[in-house]
Amino acid sequence: MSNAISKPAETRISSGMKYSLMVLAGVAILTASAKITVPFWPVPMTLQTMAIMAIALATGPRVACATVLGYLAAGAAGLPVFAGTPERGIGLAYMVGPTGGYLLGYLIASWLVGALAKGRGTLAWLAAFVPLEKVAEYGFTPFILGDTIKIALVALGSAACTRLVNRNKDGNA
Repeated sequence: MSNAISKPAETRISSGMKYSLMVLAGVAILTASAKITVPFWPVPMTLQTMAIMAIALATGPRVACATVLGYLAAGAAGLPVFAGTPERGIGLAYMVGPTGGYLLGYLIASWLVGALAKGRGTLAWLAAFVPLEKVAEYGFTPFILGDTIKIALVALGSAACTRLVNRNKDGNA
């Protein structure tokens, strides 16, 4: 077989392997971020939102979505990848509980952040578990300060990484 014919197949395999490893690494990062609990008021804070935004910024919408889908699939299969698992349950039963909307939101956020980072341009799941007038009180208010801090940290980290990469490209390292 000539080298010209085999090269594209090798490139596809190499590229597929690279993306598979990126997704697996992302799932590991999401799992670790779910297990890190920061004492916070009024509810404890995990680092999942920050990890999802960082993965989306670093990889773009397709790989970020594949990563979150892999994470959700691992959780659906019963692996204790989510915050509070296995203590609060595992598998699909955990996923359709009160935090199911957040898990779905992670998928949407991974695509949105990845797409917006590339310059491209409401479902209230919790409402199935609490009165509609309490959704903001239970599902938004307790989390907004912590999420705002995590968004700021990811934005600062992304800007610092971009500056570092650009400085190294210019030969000013």
